[in-house]
Amino acid sequence: MIDDHAKDFLHGRLTTIREALVWKLDALSEYDVRRPLTATGTNLLGLVKHMATCEAWYFGEVFGRPSPEPLGRWQDADGSDLWATPDETREQIIGFYQRACTHADATIGELPLDAAGHVPWWPRPDVTLFGVTIHVLQETTRHAGHADILREQLDGRTGLRAEYEEKSDTAARAAHRATIERAAQAAAALTG
Repeated sequence: MIDDHAKDFLHGRLTTIREALVWKLDALSEYDVRRPLTATGTNLLGLVKHMATCEAWYFGEVFGRPSPEPLGRWQDADGSDLWATPDETREQIIGFYQRACTHADATIGELPLDAAGHVPWWPRPDVTLFGVTIHVLQETTRHAGHADILREQLDGRTGLRAEYEEKSDTAARAAHRATIERAAQAAAALTG
């Protein structure tokens, strides 16, 4: 049946991207996983915490399957789901993400793709499991991409998973970056 194939495919992609997001924290110091690396404060551990909250809300509350652990308000005005307080450990946040994913996996496994849900904060709040799965897959992929760029800024590591990571040649990377910089400067000079 096409629905089962589609659900398995989407769920498989979501699982892979989840693993990539968590891998971005691998072997980094507490400071490096927490420190703000953009003007808006984006940080690696905060991205994992945010996605844990997303998974818990979208695959839990939206389908009447509340998270087994307490959740804060959805997207608190203070942005508290996007960064870790000093007393929240990396292990606690990764554990929360893993538990949220396990709960989400149960929702995905037990409900059909056309199962009805309700997202009160969306302009068109009536949704299906298919639509929510696509949404969470997009969000996870987006934030894993952010994490990839942040990790590259920290130590040059890039990639989907450790087994696909190529050893970086810092001289080759610097030369490549310099080529791109010269092209950007030349283009700017041509346009005045």
